[in-house]
Amino acid sequence: MRPKKVILCVDDNEQILACRTFLLETKGYRVVALTSAEAALEHLDTCVSGSVDLLLCDLIMPGMDGAELVRRARSLRPGLPTLLVSGTVTAFERGSAADSFLPKGASSPAELLERVRVLVARKRGPKKQVASLPCGYDAVHSTNGDTLLAMQAGRVA
Repeated sequence: MRPKKVILCVDDNEQILACRTFLLETKGYRVVALTSAEAALEHLDTCVSGSVDLLLCDLIMPGMDGAELVRRARSLRPGLPTLLVSGTVTAFERGSAADSFLPKGASSPAELLERVRVLVARKRGPKKQVASLPCGYDAVHSTNGDTLLAMQAGRVA
């Protein structure tokens, strides 16, 4: 079984935070739900590098807004994907520091899940490419799992 991807979810509205947590957990993600940007930075500072797969946060929060949280989180964890959500679509300009942006209320739960899936996959990186074989050869797998090269039938090397 693959380990669950960890999403750090930050929102000052506890009801929205609970809904997002429930939605993400039902899709197999592990969620660390926090209500302040300061708590999120403390969590990122103390956790093991690479243990958080995505930062999902609200843009408008008291104290430190989501854009500032993204900037500071990037200084702590440079490769961490980020997704900002805001109820004010015009606030996108302030949220342009994040990898992705979704307007609250104007996007469906399916859109949120798809953005999360894409951003988590981006952190993981592309799937490993199979090395190309020389012309006229096929890969043959032996009984012990080794990959061998074999001439294609009817081909002359």
